[in-house]
Amino acid sequence: MTDHVYKKIELTGSSTVGIQEAIESAISKASETIHEMRWFEVIETRGHIADGKIAHWQVTVKVGFSLSE
Repeated sequence: MTDHVYKKIELTGSSTVGIQEAIESAISKASETIHEMRWFEVIETRGHIADGKIAHWQVTVKVGFSLSE
């Protein structure tokens, strides 16, 4: 069995559609430069209100990725 070492980063994604889209936006963008992402953890959800309605969702996630050997 191989021991793994992980690093965690925080990302904040946003979306006008919803929470899941905000998460997917952050992870998709990070995947362009960060490899071996393994898991994510939602740590904060917030939004922007305009004219009494939700205008934007913002979701902060911690993402864990394994360090290359």
